[in-house]
Order: sequence, then C-alpha cells, then structure tokens
Amino acid sequence: MSEHTTDKNDLTVRVIETPTLGDRSYVVHDGEVAIVIDPQRDIDRVLEILEADGVRLTHVFETHIHNDYVTGGLALARETGAAYLVNGEDDVSFDRTPVADDEVVEVSERIAVRAIATPGHTFNHLSYAVTDGGEPFAVFTGGSLLFGATGRPDLMGEEHTDALVRHQHASAHRLAEELPDEAEVYPTHGFGSFCSATQTDATSSTIGQEKTQNPVLTQDEETYVRELLDGLGAYPAYYAQMGPRNEAGPDAPDLSTPERADAAELRRRIEAGEWVVDLRNRTAFAAGHAPGTVNFGLDGGFATYLGWLIEWGTPVTLLGESAEDVAEAQRELVRIGIDRPAAHATGGPKDWADGDLGSFETATFADLAQVRHHRPVVVLDVRRVDEHEKAAIDGAVNIPIHEIPRRVDEVPEGEVWVHCAGGYRASVAASFLAAAGRTLVSIDDSFENAEKVGLHLVGPEA
Repeated sequence: MSEHTTDKNDLTVRVIETPTLGDRSYVVHDGEVAIVIDPQRDIDRVLEILEADGVRLTHVFETHIHNDYVTGGLALARETGAAYLVNGEDDVSFDRTPVADDEVVEVSERIAVRAIATPGHTFNHLSYAVTDGGEPFAVFTGGSLLFGATGRPDLMGEEHTDALVRHQHASAHRLAEELPDEAEVYPTHGFGSFCSATQTDATSSTIGQEKTQNPVLTQDEETYVRELLDGLGAYPAYYAQMGPRNEAGPDAPDLSTPERADAAELRRRIEAGEWVVDLRNRTAFAAGHAPGTVNFGLDGGFATYLGWLIEWGTPVTLLGESAEDVAEAQRELVRIGIDRPAAHATGGPKDWADGDLGSFETATFADLAQVRHHRPVVVLDVRRVDEHEKAAIDGAVNIPIHEIPRRVDEVPEGEVWVHCAGGYRASVAASFLAAAGRTLVSIDDSFENAEKVGLHLVGPEA
C-alpha cells in the first residue's frame, strides 16, 4: 500500500494511493471523527488507517459512479455503520444517503463538507469542499479538476462527449471562483489512470496553482475543448463493466486463497481456452514458461492490461513465484471486478508444465536495426494507435495491445519482432504470439532509442 499523510490546520488527510490504477482515496479526520472519499474495493486498507489513528468513521462520500474501479464505499459503510453519500441523481439499486449540489454535511464540530456539482467526467459528478471550523481548506475533486488536467469526458458514450467536455470547463471555473486560492486540491484520478484526459507528475496542488497551470483554467473554452478532444486515446475495455457494477452496490471482496492447481490441471485449463496468467517479470517469462500461459507481470500495469484484454467472464488462474505474489494479484483484480481466480499455483515454470518449457528471445532496438540489414522481419508495434501515429518505425505493423488476443491471426507470416514504448506491453503481446506458436523476439527497450540506433521513423513527431 502506498499512502502518505498531510496535516493542515490540525485536520489530518491520509492519502491512500493505488498506483497500479492511477487513483487515490482519502481519509480526513479531526482526531476523533473521520470521513472517507472514493474508497477502493479493498477496504481493509481504510480500516487499518481508522484503527491506527483511533478515529470513528461517520461518512463515506462518492464523487461519482466510477468507471475505472469497483468501489468499496457501500461495503465500508456497512462495515462501520457510516452514512454512504452518493448523488441523489445517480440511479443506484442500494440504499444511500442522497446528496445534492450546495448541500452542507456537518460531520463534527470542526468538519463540514459542501457538495459542489461539477459535471464533466460524468453528468452527476460532485466535488466536496471540506471546511475546518468554517474555513475551506481542501476540495476533493474526483474526476473533475486534476493536477494540471481534467478527467476525461468520453466515458459516458460518444453522443455525450461534447456536452460533458463543456461541462468540465464550466465546472473547473466554478471551483476556481468559489474556493480560495490556498485550498488544497485532492483529485481521485490523474496519477496514471486512463480516467485522466492527460497525465502529470505533480503530487500536490492548490486552487491557486491550478489557476496558473491547468489548461482548463488558462485556456478559453473552445481551445480547451479542441485540444482535449484531439488528445484522447483509447481506454480499457473493462471500464464498461464498472459503472453497472458500482450502481448495483458491490459487496466486500473475498481475498481468500483460491484452490491450488497442478501442472496437469493447468494444461487442461489452457486447452479449455481459460487464461493461465504468469505473474513473473518479462525477463523471467521469456527465459522459460509453461506453454500456453500468458504474461502479465506484477511489475507493470497488471490489472489494467489484463482487464483490458480479457473477454469478460473468462476464468483466470494465477501463477506466482510466491503466495504473496498471488495475493497481490488477487487484490489488484478485485479492484476491477474480477472477483475469484479459478485456481493458483506457486513456484516456477518447471512446476507448472508437464513437459518442455516455452521460451523466446529478447532484444534491443539496436539488435533490430542490425538484423534488418541481414534478413526481413515483421516489426509489430503494439502501442495505441495515437502513439503509433505520432512516430513509428518505418514499415511496422500496428496492432494495439488491447486488440492482440483477437487479432493474433492478422500478424504477418515470418519472424516477428514485437515492441511497445518500454517493454511491458511487448511482453504481454509476445506471450500471446508464443502461445499461438509464432517465432518471435520481444524488444525490451525504450522506444526513445529506436531513432538513436538508426531505425527510420515516420510520423509528425519522428
């Protein structure tokens, strides 16, 4: 768990980071009474903070019906007896305390929370301005005003994007006008989440800082709208599952260990079309793996890419070097609604295969430049279309990573050299190509090196 603490005016803000999904949740308390904003599904992280700080949770606030993770809000409220506040306009199938624009919730003698309608990421999005003794000291902005960016406006469907992006501009200006410059900004998205329209390296900000650096506050509406919409890329397919799941009211996750599978059962599962997922890093996987397994290393965007690529409902078996690795993967998956792995195994590939191991070569862009002098090879670029169009190796075939499972048959015949921007996605794609029996090399290198070693790039940023 990544987490840090901010004390301001003696109110404590505990930040719970979920870096693999690019999100943050928050615990705010006055030493006795606490509120939580946008909790993730694995609520044990919140409960540990409440216990460590010796505070009582009275209110759980949702800024919006989330699209990139399954909420822990309802489960947390039930566990603690806290009120669960969700916009009264959201169509949910569970009991909640409805909250509306400009409503003020008196939490304790010191803490009050004002709901501010900030549509843009969703139509019913709320931000929450928290006051300490009557002074607004922070605003929890969900997917509205982010650090140097805003939440993306295209998750409700293409027909709503234009309206939502304009709402987003107006909402940001409302926050900037109604809150003091010194108010801290605490967004839920924007730390690598695909819910953010763009990304930033900032880790803290204020309303005043955002006024000077955030395009939504420095650009006129038409410029902001055009530039934001032009810059939007693809987002994970599993997002389509999250809204309905959150509207239904998710329960607490089951993180108990799934059943153990031996090599024969793993083979049966692979042959049945199930996913048997090797959690080791890409170097270890390339060197030797159980044939037919696919590689989503825990050292990268594990849940994001697995959730994006999988056909929803396909059983998943987890292979980890340790029980801790399997437990970490389970925790990652319940956050996006993949609740129970079918099975698991620990150890290494010799424990997971009942015959010879599979393997493939890894290489650099310099190796690719050399081999192209000697023989023709297929260069497969698995970056997103927007990345490929900016700058690509001349002659490369682009099949974005999230389309690979369905389009393996479209990869041209011959020896395939697969690359992405850094190596993680290339290894994921390589594992699918290897399972399909292709001869391949996975490039484990930064795309920044491609041009430096003499590979001819094409595109406007080449």
